[in-house]
Amino acid sequence: MSDTVVVGLDVGGTSTRAAAVRLDGVRLGTGRAGGGNPTSHGAERAAGELLAALRAALADVDPARVRAGTIGLAGAGRLLADPQGRAAFDRAWSDAGLRCPYAVHGDALVAYASGTAAPDGTVLIAGTGAIAAQVRDLRLDRVAGGHGWLLGDAGSGFWLGREAVRRLLSDLDRGAAPSELARRILAELTGSPEVAGRPRATAESVVQAVTRRPPVELARLAPLVVTAAREGEPTAGALIAEAATLLAESVSRIRPVGATDPVVLGGGLLTGATPLADAVRTELAARWPAAALRSAGDGATAAAWLAARDLPEVTDPAALHALLLPTSS
Repeated sequence: MSDTVVVGLDVGGTSTRAAAVRLDGVRLGTGRAGGGNPTSHGAERAAGELLAALRAALADVDPARVRAGTIGLAGAGRLLADPQGRAAFDRAWSDAGLRCPYAVHGDALVAYASGTAAPDGTVLIAGTGAIAAQVRDLRLDRVAGGHGWLLGDAGSGFWLGREAVRRLLSDLDRGAAPSELARRILAELTGSPEVAGRPRATAESVVQAVTRRPPVELARLAPLVVTAAREGEPTAGALIAEAATLLAESVSRIRPVGATDPVVLGGGLLTGATPLADAVRTELAARWPAAALRSAGDGATAAAWLAARDLPEVTDPAALHALLLPTSS
């Protein structure tokens, strides 16, 4: 078993991470490259980033030792349904010297597996977007959310940024003094925290600043909300509380009342010590008091574990998970 190697990749819109690990839990190599999501960047560019991350992870590993691999990415179904995209990924896999098969799974499943080895449970992810999914036998089952900024993603980073701007515009429409959060948003968008001249003129400047950028860039304002909430700013605190409720409600759409299996929290807004993570944990604990709440861990290593668990020599997948992801198991 110690000679057998598996590889995993966690492919996102901004970065691609790879890990090569042995079945005894030893990490042999890691790699990181640019965004490799084919939906965002096109299949050829995405495959190039995949190859760069793989080569880095396998720098000190004979590719012939690799028995299996898993690629986790958002929109996995679109890649599997696109012959040209799948062919580009196949070429990257081969160019890295790999001759073993690989599986493609959604990033939500990889995030879930990074937090627990339990075959059944729920994953909730909030970053730029937001999605909740039920997992059954380590396969995605029912899904709520994940519809994108235009149609959904309530409680996400995009939602926080948009709602912060809406509250700023509401202050300006009413002629009220902007809140501290509104002043920070105003400074980020216009370069000054002050209302310049008439409130209506300032509101128009805010609208122009937002509409000149791609809509999804509103998510870049979310850290301002998180920081302000951490400092006790009332408007930011109210937004965080509302976002937590919305995220918990998305879980309620797919998770049975009284369920006791684990819930894994993933995404930049829900991992680590953030106000939104704390608020979401409180909401979930109130609704499912007997469920363990876990944080997502390293996605590339979790993808490698998903690849390994189906090998015949892996007789105890949970024990291997504890070796590879000890803080999660």
